[in-house]
Amino acid sequence: MVGNLTLSADIAASGMKAQAERLKVISQNMANVDSVSTEAGGEPYRRQVVSFQNYIDPQTGAQKVRVNRIVKDMSPFEKKYDPNHPAADAKGYVSLPNVNTLVEMMDMKEAQRVYDANLNMLKTAREMNSSVLDILK
Repeated sequence: MVGNLTLSADIAASGMKAQAERLKVISQNMANVDSVSTEAGGEPYRRQVVSFQNYIDPQTGAQKVRVNRIVKDMSPFEKKYDPNHPAADAKGYVSLPNVNTLVEMMDMKEAQRVYDANLNMLKTAREMNSSVLDILK
């Protein structure tokens, strides 16, 4: 019984680690919401997105989750007419990052809730594990 509860805690911990990585990427996106190119006609910061992968832990046989990869969002950049800006192209347009703060905030809230759910699962597994050990004394 104790082994199953420890396994549940390990699964929850893998979810927490994956969501923590997702929060890091979201934070980078938010920090670069205004990062334009330093050269004329260059590309600004491009939003990054996390994709997850489930896998079977060879030691325990449990299905866990991990970050599969972090990819760049290839959606188009918004353009703003500002011919005096150093990053303006030949037509006077500056490419802005493809980061939408509302989308990032929603993603952040979702990642936080999933992280919290895994944390509660971890706490519950530890409490149950402790209860089983108390019973066995």
